[in-house]
Amino acid sequence: MALRKPDWLRVKVRGGSNTENVKEILERHSLHTVCEEANCPNRMECFSRKTATFMILGNRCTRNCTFCNVESGLPLEPDQLEPRHVAEAVAEMGLKHAVITSVTRDDLPDGGAAFFAQVISEIRKLSPGTIIEVLIPDFKGYESSLGKVINASPDIINHNVETVPRLYSEVRPQADYSQSLELLKRVKSSGSVILSKSGLMLGLGEKEDEVMQVLKDLRDTGCDIITIGQYLAPSAMHHPVIEYIHPDKFEEYRLAALDMGFKSASSAPLVRSSYLADDVYKSCFLTLICD
Repeated sequence: MALRKPDWLRVKVRGGSNTENVKEILERHSLHTVCEEANCPNRMECFSRKTATFMILGNRCTRNCTFCNVESGLPLEPDQLEPRHVAEAVAEMGLKHAVITSVTRDDLPDGGAAFFAQVISEIRKLSPGTIIEVLIPDFKGYESSLGKVINASPDIINHNVETVPRLYSEVRPQADYSQSLELLKRVKSSGSVILSKSGLMLGLGEKEDEVMQVLKDLRDTGCDIITIGQYLAPSAMHHPVIEYIHPDKFEEYRLAALDMGFKSASSAPLVRSSYLADDVYKSCFLTLICD
């Protein structure tokens, strides 16, 4: 029997004139957003703020994570016009902070890394002042693929560990926790000034000491930014919600993360990896200045 959703997770529908405008721009450029594909609870608020997280390389994933609402299966060939279309949408929307993510493309030799680099390059041409954040897959651990993204010089590289390692076989069966940590470590050891970021979901059956260990592991890689939110099952066919974590516990994790040395920590039930990403970056930037 499904758990009853607590009051603190009941999202008020937020809309506005920008909501339809954002949808129109996305449709005109034939673009996908993780906001819609993953059924994010904050998507109406983000659209009303005239922001969105672009999802490149199609809307079909080669993996089958049990928490995710994105369709899995054999993807189509990448649309070679997509990098330009994303850049045009970013410019039209006047975004000061653009977030680019993708489905996992294990069918491509480099996992789609070169495509990420093209998108970054196109955005830089049309919107040179825009902060670019990329939320990337693990590229099967290939260092050369990650290098393509690093060399394209985004401002932030995000890669989510999603959950504690004990639950990977249930939640992320085709991923590897150590591999994800190594990716984040390589971002920081590359000699670049790129900020690294990661996130995890709570309520999948993890224990408090496991969450704290993940935070320590991430900080040991040099990870700058952490986001922590409540897992919400997209359907009865997905991994069930084992527990709804109280907001007070999220606040405890936020304070613990800051004590560990993260430059920015967002932890609350409705926090998502790219939710209010612009505000997160600003707070992180201010921390760097103060340091």
